[in-house]
Amino acid sequence: MKTALVTGASRGIGRAIALRLAADGMRVVVHYARDDAAAASVVEEAGGRAFAVRASLPDELDALVAALPPLDVLVNNAAIGLPAPIEDVTPEAFDEVFAVNVRAPFFLVQRALPLLRDGGRIVNISSGATRIAMPTGIAYSMTKGALDTFTRTLALHLGPRGITVNTVAPGVVDTDQNASWLRGNPDAEAAMAARSALGRIGFADDIADVVSFVASDNARWMTGAWLDATGGAHL
Repeated sequence: MKTALVTGASRGIGRAIALRLAADGMRVVVHYARDDAAAASVVEEAGGRAFAVRASLPDELDALVAALPPLDVLVNNAAIGLPAPIEDVTPEAFDEVFAVNVRAPFFLVQRALPLLRDGGRIVNISSGATRIAMPTGIAYSMTKGALDTFTRTLALHLGPRGITVNTVAPGVVDTDQNASWLRGNPDAEAAMAARSALGRIGFADDIADVVSFVASDNARWMTGAWLDATGGAHL
């Protein structure tokens, strides 16, 4: 049985990815930062093919790595947002979003490489915001741009080990993180849907299905790729 680590897996896109990989037959390490009950719910729903590890990233990276078994798949999903234009971004907020969205995945991969089996998979969850101009999320978009560069460089570096590294980039997704302005707001949902070539907003399962493919043997000849999972937003 293959083993996958999904960071930020207690809710939203991470939860959907963890459950999909468990459904694919993998044992899943459900990483989370705060919500014990939510993480336990993912483990229960995974039907015994998961266990949870609590760690705040990047500060408690050592605790996470110490709890890891040998891995076949590593999904860097944990992230925070920063919905602010450049005029409103403080140095403290800038440092925090880069710490969680860039520093944490960088050093998690560094520390986990000895645990990642040859022929394994690394999947970085980026954002469609890296291919459009989004002034109200400039710092967040910059972190995801850094993750995209991380993908391409790691793909070349780890190629000799048969490890593939790819990026999956969601657009607007109906998750708890977006619930305050999107869920139950018909005008906001319609506006976001209008930006998609497919005429709707995304759901967590839409992203999880793409990750499932990239993490599978079917994607063995794909590495260094940036997969647009936005539903054709802003085409």
